[in-house]
Amino acid sequence: MSKKKMRVVALGGCGGMGQFAVRTARPFDFVDEIVIADINGERARDFAEQCGSKASSVEVNVEDKEALRRLVSGADVLLNMVGPYYQFGVPILRTAIEAGCHYIDINDDWEPTLDMLKLDEEARQAGITAIIGMGASPGVSNLLAVKAMSLLDTIEDLVTGWGAGLTGDEDVEKPGEGGTFGAAIEHWVQQFTGKIRLLRNGELVDVSPLEKIKLNYPGIGQVTTYTVGHPEPITLPRFKPEIQNSCNVMDFPPQIITVLRWLSEEVDSGRKTIREASDWLESMTDDWSMRMYFSKLGLRILLTSLRNVLSPKKNLSTLFALATGTRDGKQTTVGVTLSSWPTGGMEKMTMGAITGVPVALALAMFARGQIDRPGVSAPENVIDPDAFFDELALCCTPTYANARELLVISIL
Repeated sequence: MSKKKMRVVALGGCGGMGQFAVRTARPFDFVDEIVIADINGERARDFAEQCGSKASSVEVNVEDKEALRRLVSGADVLLNMVGPYYQFGVPILRTAIEAGCHYIDINDDWEPTLDMLKLDEEARQAGITAIIGMGASPGVSNLLAVKAMSLLDTIEDLVTGWGAGLTGDEDVEKPGEGGTFGAAIEHWVQQFTGKIRLLRNGELVDVSPLEKIKLNYPGIGQVTTYTVGHPEPITLPRFKPEIQNSCNVMDFPPQIITVLRWLSEEVDSGRKTIREASDWLESMTDDWSMRMYFSKLGLRILLTSLRNVLSPKKNLSTLFALATGTRDGKQTTVGVTLSSWPTGGMEKMTMGAITGVPVALALAMFARGQIDRPGVSAPENVIDPDAFFDELALCCTPTYANARELLVISIL
């Protein structure tokens, strides 16, 4: 597509992630209008006023298919930041295809990823480009994985993950003004309960989450991580069919894993719904006294905390990819992460920024014709990682000149 003037609709554009996508996209010269659409019309209107003359707002319930169709029919591109995607991903994508509107989202649920990929031929026939999972993880993580695999001659194992190696300066909990992360928390609960799908010995299998996985990350050493459901192990083996094993993991402190395992048992036993567990988890954030209310659980948390203090470990970076295979005939492991993170105009890194900024950058690459494949695709199938990280480097704090300076590549 040429760099023509575009009307962009941002569903959930005033939410915790959507605000950063809108703030990043609004200054682009090809954006003629950006419509901030949300179920909370007042919040959408307030945020649109902050964003200046290019921005407008509309109140819309995405479950009202006709209202959504009317909104999307007049747009060039739909940015969908409305979750949870296991509930809304497929119907919103289908509406965009039917309305003739290109589509980018931050879908982070593996189940609807499979269903959305099944709409590939329908999107192709309509001439629609749809990119699913273009946030932090999936999204940035997928492109880190592609970069890691490109440094190997053969690939066998691939891990993507989220680390706890924060610097202390980040703000990963607080959403932007007026925004919320309720859907993100509900997604998280969905992905550490029930069964998850990952790749083992070349086959996709359904297993229980929160399985302990030990990684040997170059320059860090052995790190204990835990599996969680996510789209990366579903889509990346489609990109590189020779991958034999792939999973997505969390490198979180053991006391947090203890809480998550207890909460998983509550959901899987039927004592809590996913929504109730999400509300509980959100209310418990950093509230140590409430956690200790559960005496047995609190004791386990206390013991794991003491072990962590007595035997501190190095943590993996906020987002990373780890690929193992061969290089020049030798067994080799390559880890790739970033030396800096997008802040979306904020002083500190936020979960909203590292998720929302990549959506806007994908929009820019699409507008410039760097993404031109019709159909439904994961990021790795349509986005050149070096070109993307060149763009991302300029949006980070501190900024870097290009992908070469931004990426941290470790080889063992």
